[in-house]
Amino acid sequence: MAEVQPFKGLRFNAAKAGKLADIITPPFDVISESDQSLFYERSPYNMVRLIRGKTTAYDTRGSNPHSRASDYLKQWIQQGVLQQDPEEAFYLTTLEFPFGDSQFTRYGLIGRVELKDFSEGVVLPHEKTFTNVKAERLGLVNACRANFSPIFSLFDDPADIVGDWAELAGSRKHLVKTTDHNGWRHRLWQITDKDLIARTTRYFKDRKLYIADGHHRYETALNYRNSLGAELPRNHPATFTMMYMCSMRDSGLIILPAHRLLKEVARPLLDGFVERAREFFDVKTLPYAEDRRDSALTELISILHASPADGCIGAFMKRSRQFIILKLKHGGIMKQMFSDELPEAIGRLDVTVLTRLIFMELLGFDQNRLDNEKLIGYTTAPKEAVDAVVRGEYDITFILNPPSLRQVCDVADRGLVMPRKATYFFPKVITGLVMNLLYER
Repeated sequence: MAEVQPFKGLRFNAAKAGKLADIITPPFDVISESDQSLFYERSPYNMVRLIRGKTTAYDTRGSNPHSRASDYLKQWIQQGVLQQDPEEAFYLTTLEFPFGDSQFTRYGLIGRVELKDFSEGVVLPHEKTFTNVKAERLGLVNACRANFSPIFSLFDDPADIVGDWAELAGSRKHLVKTTDHNGWRHRLWQITDKDLIARTTRYFKDRKLYIADGHHRYETALNYRNSLGAELPRNHPATFTMMYMCSMRDSGLIILPAHRLLKEVARPLLDGFVERAREFFDVKTLPYAEDRRDSALTELISILHASPADGCIGAFMKRSRQFIILKLKHGGIMKQMFSDELPEAIGRLDVTVLTRLIFMELLGFDQNRLDNEKLIGYTTAPKEAVDAVVRGEYDITFILNPPSLRQVCDVADRGLVMPRKATYFFPKVITGLVMNLLYER
């Protein structure tokens, strides 16, 4: 099903760019303003200049972060800081990272994948996207004509191709070895062997690819391809996008919850929230003394973990000294209220309970509000979410359990999508090991 091909990767030349550890970054959507400044300082060639450049008070339509990214890209190529590999290759990567009390190694293969409309059932999404983010990303692609960050995708792996990857990694010397800003170790191998490339391409012809992270980038790639016209040759570089492919069976594949933080929620809505919620939820509160907030949060997380996929959601509001636990009174509420608009596979998800029942029914949000990324924040760390509310940066946060991989695939296979930012596949795929040009040089 999936057309997966090698490509001539664009990579940093260490002799001119310096240490790759000072250059690579996470994807644009998890780089905060403070992170942005730190990455700028690490190296004049740091990827942040390409994927999340700083704005200025003097920016214009012709001079802005996108135009500066284009200038950097052209300069770095001309100066030999970036060099395109002379032959097409797949790029095998490993990431070694800690999680909890364990150490993991995750394998991923970076190639270019032929763009398919979602309706074709080859590349499958599982969550909605933000309109403004896609428009901003399209501006960057138009300016630079390149893929800087690979889309993170998953595939079922009954033949254990990852075992072959592990054997290859163990038998060959890596091309790149570096660490990222967390101190986690990355390695990269270049696969140019024609037989191995052919076997890999054949293997993926029987696979569907599930987007784990990078929905905005994939939809942007579709929009960019479509903007070039219907007569675009099938082998044109813009009919493909760079993708990192990871087996669903990889032990290093972890899904974290994406906790929500809301801005500009009217005071009356906050004051009356708990009472309104009692119509649909059994409500429990966890009061705490000021010096006991962290232990109360730990108790909240334990309660949530005891009720996975059970409509159990935590909440915390500003100017409060209690956590709130909301548990659906019975599983049929969502079906009774929204069966005409929400298929069961979507309606039973905690993130749908939050979005459709709490955000829209109890807080009165409309689709425009839900599509405004400036009013909703996300974090995988419960303490970070709570601290942001305590500091007054947000009005309320909702703490969630993550969906399971089975739920994600079930939704995608049915051609459905979850609410925005329903999942956080961890760790994110690093940006800067290899890039893909959308034109021939």
